[in-house]
Amino acid sequence: MDESEISLLDMTIRLLSAAGLAFVLGLERELRGKPAGLRSHILVSLGASAFIMMGMHILLATAEGDPSARIDPTRIVEGVVGGIGFLGAGCIIQSRGKVQGITTGASIWIAGALGVACGLGTLVLAGLLTGFALVTVVILGRFEREVIED
Repeated sequence: MDESEISLLDMTIRLLSAAGLAFVLGLERELRGKPAGLRSHILVSLGASAFIMMGMHILLATAEGDPSARIDPTRIVEGVVGGIGFLGAGCIIQSRGKVQGITTGASIWIAGALGVACGLGTLVLAGLLTGFALVTVVILGRFEREVIED
């Protein structure tokens, strides 16, 4: 295995982390009966993680073969974010003058960020992000329902 390759074990850990952390976020949405639940969150996170790992592979392989070659990995992140934004927007609907699904759309966006973080191997960041997102949707959601809406 050369320097441009991520080991099979490392790929597996990154993908399992992406799926597991997205599972936690998706479970919260699933339990609330929202349109994007477990499968959606996991697939978004896995896809984002895979795209980042492929981009890293291309970047490293190209740099090894020709040092003058320039590939900007941030463009991969931009593409992933744009695609996820499209999915998130699909969760948001307007019905009878009321907008719904914004939190689910934001949760899908966070699942993409989890996938990117896991794909880059920054698992601590991904774990922290999951924790903060859960506090936001569970604790602050309860606060909104019990204190603000009453």
